[in-house]
Amino acid sequence: MPHFILEHSANLPIDTEALVSQVQQFACASGLFDPTSVKTRAVAFEHFQLGDGKQGFIHLQIHMMAGRTLEQKQMLTEGALKLLLAKVGEHFALSVHCYDLLSDIYRKN
Repeated sequence: MPHFILEHSANLPIDTEALVSQVQQFACASGLFDPTSVKTRAVAFEHFQLGDGKQGFIHLQIHMMAGRTLEQKQMLTEGALKLLLAKVGEHFALSVHCYDLLSDIYRKN
């Protein structure tokens, strides 16, 4: 925990493995998580349509245990958005959202 999930169009102008590595490094450096618990992965979409004229997209989902402050979540999403923008530029639709997981119902082995 946490899980950083990059959903993206398959036409990224950056190597996906490099992007996953950079998001992993960002998450570990945020100071909000135990670096040994951070998990980052990417899922590419071959088929998509965007209504805003952008060439492609990245949506970063951040799933983490509840308990962070609003300010911490804002810092995390703003920093992640800046990272994505620096990597793919203005021609891609970019979004980031944090999802709180509830310890009462989240399970893992």
